[in-house]
Amino acid sequence: MATYAEQIADLEAQILKTQYNKATQHHIGLVKAKIAHLREKAETRAKASGGPGDGYQVRKTGDGTVILLGFPSTGKSTVLNTLCGTESEVAAYAFTTLTCIPGMLNYKHAKIQILDVPGIVAGAATGRGRGKEVLAVMRNADMCMFIVDVLRPNEFAVIRREAESVGIRFNTRRPDVKIKRTARGGIKIAKTCRLTMLDDETIVGVLKEFRYNSADVIIREDISVDQLIDCIEDNKKYMPAITVFNKMDLVTTEQMAALEREYRPDIFISAQRKENIEALRQLIYDKLDLMSVYLKEPGKEADMNVPLIMFRTGTIRDLCEKLHKDFVTKFKFSRVWGKSAKFGGQKLMLGHHLKDGDVVEIHVK
Repeated sequence: MATYAEQIADLEAQILKTQYNKATQHHIGLVKAKIAHLREKAETRAKASGGPGDGYQVRKTGDGTVILLGFPSTGKSTVLNTLCGTESEVAAYAFTTLTCIPGMLNYKHAKIQILDVPGIVAGAATGRGRGKEVLAVMRNADMCMFIVDVLRPNEFAVIRREAESVGIRFNTRRPDVKIKRTARGGIKIAKTCRLTMLDDETIVGVLKEFRYNSADVIIREDISVDQLIDCIEDNKKYMPAITVFNKMDLVTTEQMAALEREYRPDIFISAQRKENIEALRQLIYDKLDLMSVYLKEPGKEADMNVPLIMFRTGTIRDLCEKLHKDFVTKFKFSRVWGKSAKFGGQKLMLGHHLKDGDVVEIHVK
């Protein structure tokens, strides 16, 4: 009997041979569902068989964590050293980094943890090299930074594909799709928009591949079959990412322009020569979507010199958890001045979303 990997390879070959159009849409959708289901089974079997644990033991610290992902010898360690001023072991040959090396970038009062992991190679998601361990670390990161050698730009697509195959989705969010199993009644589909990439027959077929015989499905945006499968599995990690083309000093201006047109990197740098590094620091800060919140003690002026750094989605609960583990349980109320408050000193509770520049006064029991 063929292994899961062999079955997946056969099905992927089927997709490559099939031209995508309206007539083949349903067939391709079902094949993709079969592939996703087989991968899920293979992952379950791998976990049940024991073996080495996934990932490195890295404690998250700081205001955000960024993982450097790239092929060996793309200059990741040099990028880490240049950004953070650390001294990771660096040499001019592949596979220099054998463990996860953390560094700390201090920028605009933010402390951003940068993780330099071993370079991944094609097949990393199936365990080649130490790929599965590396990719598992990503699930704990807040952002990914792809490091690509300008002389080997085609590696970018491979790196991204490997990460996506273990359930990472970049620069996007979970689609607005709700799927709820029901005891009877079959599969009922409600849509609030026109679907251009899926029909009801394909939706039902994909759901049945995942053993859904009765379910209520609500779709509020135009999605592809891949996005539908992601929502059914509901185990994906969505995170921001930036693409950094390193060693810009090795190509001409004309070559750089051609790479820009074809690959659309976010930034070109030379870590070795420290070119464009300050712009990269700003890009990391912006992409993490951080904000500054200022703290105030009752009866005193706010400390406007040293802000507390949070993600822009942060609530008063998040702020309390950053300050002290007991602040949530002992919380009474807060007063807020700034953009998120209707008026200065508004009394607000844990679920309130803060905005950049807010001043917060916490009252505890």
